[in-house]
Amino acid sequence: MEQCFNDAIAAGKVNGAVLCATDTNGSFVFNRAIGERTLLSGEKRPQQLDDVLFLASATKLFATIAALQCVEDGTLTLDGDLSSIAPELASKQVLTGFADDGTTPLLEPASRPITLKMLLSHSSGLSYHFMNQNIALWREKFGGSQTERRTVEDLFNYPLAFQPGDGWMYSPGLDWSGRLVERVTGCSLGECIQRRIFNPLGITDGQFYPVTRNELRARMVDLNPDDPDALGRAVLGGGGDMNKRTIGDFGGHGLFLPGIDFVKVLHSLLANDGKLLKAETVDIMFENHLSPRAIQSHQGALSGPAGAFLRVGTEPGANVGYGLGGLLTLEESDGRYGNRTLTWGGGLTLTWFIDRQNGLCGVGAVQAALPVQVELLASLKQAFRLDVHDKYMAWKGQRHSPEKE
Repeated sequence: MEQCFNDAIAAGKVNGAVLCATDTNGSFVFNRAIGERTLLSGEKRPQQLDDVLFLASATKLFATIAALQCVEDGTLTLDGDLSSIAPELASKQVLTGFADDGTTPLLEPASRPITLKMLLSHSSGLSYHFMNQNIALWREKFGGSQTERRTVEDLFNYPLAFQPGDGWMYSPGLDWSGRLVERVTGCSLGECIQRRIFNPLGITDGQFYPVTRNELRARMVDLNPDDPDALGRAVLGGGGDMNKRTIGDFGGHGLFLPGIDFVKVLHSLLANDGKLLKAETVDIMFENHLSPRAIQSHQGALSGPAGAFLRVGTEPGANVGYGLGGLLTLEESDGRYGNRTLTWGGGLTLTWFIDRQNGLCGVGAVQAALPVQVELLASLKQAFRLDVHDKYMAWKGQRHSPEKE
């Protein structure tokens, strides 16, 4: 793995990487900072484990935990009607297409209420515009300004792409979940995460976009001459539009955090230590929450044009579902990911996993150079996934070898 990263750095295709993993007991620790980052001034510095990373869609795990904490508090439920808390969701209709004139949307009422479980598992009917052609066309014609900064409610004002619970599509469901947390707690999502996720784990270095704390800005990978506004352009393949259009804390993409702190959250869930969630709530995260029709839709998405991204390193055709927080393997994958491994990523550069069967969790964040080499990033993330597992198994074998007895 290290050689793969060093070769890519030497070729100028990536700048570095932060790689962190640990086991259930915290006995196996693999932490590596490779390469260099470039300051806004142009000066280069060695990559450090506490450098601040743009998590992009890996933010969704934190919004999931925050929402499940509200479920434990009794202020939200997984399966209840959300209409009293989010009437905007309750009023959404399903877009089935457009009339022959190409401009009149064809809409039908939702057959059932959207639930928090649907939002957390991307089965609510919501969809990002870049994942659905009809939603993209509706956004173009009726979505309003796409250049001004907007709230979750205003930015994701699209209709539904399918009936709630009947399909699967990668979506702003976690952005809406974050707003639900804010509405029932009276606090911003960032405040909730700091108080109930970061503080119990001793984490002090996280902030939603825009990062304003000077001590964090000094360590931001994404504050450099190619990204002077720290939008996370390299993480998003050269874009950064999401952060340019948002007001407030977006639970789907907006968090910045060091990798060495991210792995603390993964470890808490792996060890099921009760610091973030009750043991039974963590168990629920690692269940498949898709209906039979949603499973079929999910499999279709995994085999579609975006499948390589949505499979998160699992093999095409693998038996997978969706838990609360990420893709869920439903069998051992390639002899490495165990059954019921929860995994997702962030943009094109970050991947994380929690493998309870094998007792291992990790986060790998590649620091991409622009222009982004998409296939290379995918291969480097996969090298991390596979090799850190092999390193862990070799470490376990050495600990339990006859010579050690």
